[in-house]
Amino acid sequence: MNTKLKCLLLDDEIPGLTYLKMLCEQISDVEVVKAFNNPELFLKESSSLDFDFCIMDIEMPTMNGLQVANLLHGKPVIFTTAYKEYAAEAFDLNAIDYVQKPIKRERLEQAIEKAKLRLGTPKEEKNFVQLNTDKGKSLLFFDAIDYIKIAEVDSRNKIAFLKDGIQLTLKNITFDKLLEILPSSNFIRVNKRELISIKIVHVFTFDEITSNLKNQKGDLIRFQLSEAYKHDFLNKINT
Repeated sequence: MNTKLKCLLLDDEIPGLTYLKMLCEQISDVEVVKAFNNPELFLKESSSLDFDFCIMDIEMPTMNGLQVANLLHGKPVIFTTAYKEYAAEAFDLNAIDYVQKPIKRERLEQAIEKAKLRLGTPKEEKNFVQLNTDKGKSLLFFDAIDYIKIAEVDSRNKIAFLKDGIQLTLKNITFDKLLEILPSSNFIRVNKRELISIKIVHVFTFDEITSNLKNQKGDLIRFQLSEAYKHDFLNKINT
């Protein structure tokens, strides 16, 4: 069961948003679903995302965090701001907490603990997803996936290689979308053309991963480990 709390981040200042995301990623029981620097885009996309709570700045152009929170239909919010005068309004909205900038990790962890108490234990997640494939709508079970690669004929499609040698063409879907759908603790992108399940990793070097899967010739299947994805891969396997 995934016990991580899923959160969305919103801050119009990119440096502040990057720093907040970094702090959240250092907290083991929090998963950042997506980070936004635009309130309108946040509201547009949030309704289609699976998340438990939000961490957002208050002082933003065009629409402040208090206005955004009013439109979230009761989703819990942790506010961050450099201004004390918003505290009363924030708590009128039943905010989880109000964290003053500059944000310290210890203070953010306290707010996350309050979020846990407010939300309780997250529900067990589904172990499958429904996707459009070349065979129609299919239920794709996460534990059946070994790896996924770009289709040769049409790069908008992806080929899912499943256990027992089954292949399934996923229609018109990006790797970014797949990584939103798949359990983040179990899957990782390793190069521009492929993402893999951690369970298939056998050994690896600085630029190559050898899996525990065999091709038709009986040789172990290998994957290029690109420089752009190496840091994320090493972090994933070391957690």
